[in-house]
Amino acid sequence: MDVFSALQTAVSGLQAQAFSLDNISGNIANSQTTGFKRIDTTFVDMLAEQPTTRQTSGSVAAYSQLTNTLQGNIAATGVATNMALSGNGFFTVQQKTVDAANQPTFSGTNLYTRRGDFAVDRDGYLVNGANSYLVGQSLDPTTGQATGDGVIKISGAVLPAKATTSISYAANLPSTPSLTGSGSTLLASLPGGDPRILTGTGAGTVAVAASDTPAFLNSSISGGSLTGYSTTGAAANLQLRWAKVANADTTAGTSDTWNLFYATQNGATSSSSTWQNAGAAFAFNGNGQLTAPAGGTLGIPNVTVDGVNLGSIALNTGSGGLTQYGSASGQITTDTLQQDGYAAGTLNSLAVTKEGRVTGTYSNGNSLALAQVDVVRFNAPDALKAQSGGNYAQTDGSGQPLLGLNGTSIIGGNVEQSNTDTAGEFSKLIVTQQAYSANTRVMSTAQQMMSDLINIVR
Repeated sequence: MDVFSALQTAVSGLQAQAFSLDNISGNIANSQTTGFKRIDTTFVDMLAEQPTTRQTSGSVAAYSQLTNTLQGNIAATGVATNMALSGNGFFTVQQKTVDAANQPTFSGTNLYTRRGDFAVDRDGYLVNGANSYLVGQSLDPTTGQATGDGVIKISGAVLPAKATTSISYAANLPSTPSLTGSGSTLLASLPGGDPRILTGTGAGTVAVAASDTPAFLNSSISGGSLTGYSTTGAAANLQLRWAKVANADTTAGTSDTWNLFYATQNGATSSSSTWQNAGAAFAFNGNGQLTAPAGGTLGIPNVTVDGVNLGSIALNTGSGGLTQYGSASGQITTDTLQQDGYAAGTLNSLAVTKEGRVTGTYSNGNSLALAQVDVVRFNAPDALKAQSGGNYAQTDGSGQPLLGLNGTSIIGGNVEQSNTDTAGEFSKLIVTQQAYSANTRVMSTAQQMMSDLINIVR
C-alpha cells in the first residue's frame, strides 16, 4: 500500500462517516415522528487481493441497517381510531390518487407502515398523518360478514332497524312456586276457558280471558321482560310470566310442567294486561332438567304486543339453560334474557379492538364491527425498503407478507413513537465526528508525504 492508496482509503473513510452522519441527523430529526424506525449504520472493510504477507487493513464502506424489529414507546392520544402495534407486524396501506372526475382512487399497490395515527377523513377513509390509507376488510354491520377487501371506508349511513327474531333465555323455575292464589299450579279451570297446554306444542294455544287475568296473575310468577323490535324498528315491551300447569305424578305418568305466557296488551296495571300462551308444555324430570320441548328451542308465531307485530320469534334456552330446582323465594331466577333486534341508529363513535376490529357505537346502543384491519408480518422485516411517510416496500430479501397478528396486538387510542434514542444518537455523533476528523488528518499526512517526495527532486 502506497501513499496514494492511503489517501484513497482516507477518502472512503470520510465518505463512510459522512453517510453515518446523514443517518444520525435523520434519526435525530425524526425523534418525534410517529412510528419512525431509526436507521443505523454498519461499516464493512474492503480489501484488495494481496499475498498473505502484503495484506492491508483496506478501505471502508458504509451501509444502512434498519431497526424495524425494535419497538418504540406506546403513547396514548385520546383519538379512538389511532392504533399502535405491540409486537411484530405492519399496517397495510395504499396511496391515494384522483381520477378525471376528481373522485378518490387508490394505487392498488400495498405498502407497509408502523405509523398508526389514523383518523377518518371527510370521505370516511382511515388515513394517517403521512396521507397513507389503511387497508383491510369492510364488514356489513348487520351480519358481520366481509363485503370487500381494500382501503377501509367507514360508512356514516343510518343503521337500519333489525326485527327481533330470537330470544336467548336462561332461568331457574322454582320447583314449588310462591303463588298468591291457592295451590302451586295454575287453576285447572277458569270461567273464561282453560289457557293451559299440558303436553306437546302449538295445539290448543289460547289466550287468558280478560276476566280471568286476576286469577291468572295469582297463579303465575314473573319471568322478566325485555324490549322487542318490529321490522320498522318500532319497540314493544314484551312481558313474560310462567305458570306451573301440572305437578309430577308417577301414578298418572305426568311430569312437572310449565307454560310460558306473554302480554299482548300492556295495561296501566298488571290486572289490565292481556296474556297469551306461548304454545308449549315445558316438562322437567325429577333432576330438574328440561325434557321438552326437544332441543331447547320453541318457535312463537305471530307475536303482537300493543299493536306492534314482532312476527315469529324463536325462544332459545339452549342446553341446560332452563332448569327447575328448589328456590327459597319461590320466584324465578333469570340468568339470561336477551334478544337480537334493535331500532334504527346513527353512528356516534368508533373504537378499535386488540384483534384489529373497528367497531361503531350507534345511538340505539349497539356496538357493531365495521371493518377488520390487515396486519402483516415479514420473515426479514429489516430487509424492507424504506420510503417516505414511514412506509416500506416489499423486497426479495424481506420475503412475502404473511397475513395475521400471530401474537401482535393492536392498542386503540394509542400510537407508537419513534424508536430513536436521542442520547444514543448524540454519542454516535461524537464518535462519528472524531472518526471524520481522524480521516482528514490521514489525508493531511498523506499530502505532506507527497509534498516531501516532490521536494526531493528540487
